Amino acid sequence: MKRLLSMATIALVGGVLSCQTEDGLQPVNEVSQEALTRIRELGFSTENIQIVDGDYLVEGDIVLRRQELDGFAQRSTLRIAEVEQYHTFNLVKNLPRAITVSVSGTVSAAFSNSVNNAIARYNAENLNVTMQRVASGGDIVIKLVNTGRYIASAGFPDSQGNPYREVKYAKKYSNYSDGFMTTVLAHEMGHCIGFRHTDYMNRAYSCGSGGNEGQVTSGVGAVHIPGTPTGPDNASWMLSCLSSTTNRPFNSNDRVALDYLY
Repeated sequence: MKRLLSMATIALVGGVLSCQTEDGLQPVNEVSQEALTRIRELGFSTENIQIVDGDYLVEGDIVLRRQELDGFAQRSTLRIAEVEQYHTFNLVKNLPRAITVSVSGTVSAAFSNSVNNAIARYNAENLNVTMQRVASGGDIVIKLVNTGRYIASAGFPDSQGNPYREVKYAKKYSNYSDGFMTTVLAHEMGHCIGFRHTDYMNRAYSCGSGGNEGQVTSGVGAVHIPGTPTGPDNASWMLSCLSSTTNRPFNSNDRVALDYLY
């Protein structure tokens, strides 16, 4: 049976790797009730929340900073979800725009090449958002972290329209195939510019287990992108989980979503 990995933290359950926690994290029961309530109000699942570097890791690979929990505005009611493409309320602004991407610290040539390939996937789409590799200080900084419990993590754009500024990638997974690493990096960069998981309403679709990541009338949002399918899309680059041999270039539905937003 093909082993599945969730994009952000790896919780090995019945052969499924899920991207959620980091070594030395506080247990779920140390997340305050107030924080749980606010996270739920923001439209996220409160299952398997982990504390990472003082912030909250939800839905496997989404980072919510403590100081940002109260900063999201109330929004309009969201629609009933199916397996479609979704974006957050906050998107990258001031288009056309070049988003710079850098890597912090020393990485292998293979990993560096995967960063370039993830950037190239976006730039091949001729969007109003382009990615540009720089030596340091990028708008998005990718860094390897020493953890055995998640693959990668990122967050969503801020209210000023800037992309989320950091992708953490577990060093343990930096020696996988180029297709795998490129897919994971492109996925996390997708979060940074405002894409939610394609199967956020039912993580079991790609992960084999799990439910709705959360949908309410406030928070970061899960807004359906017109033109994307109302049925399953088993090849989207924004699915929650993947196998260790997965390579997911943008498919036709992904391109519709990218073109619509950017």
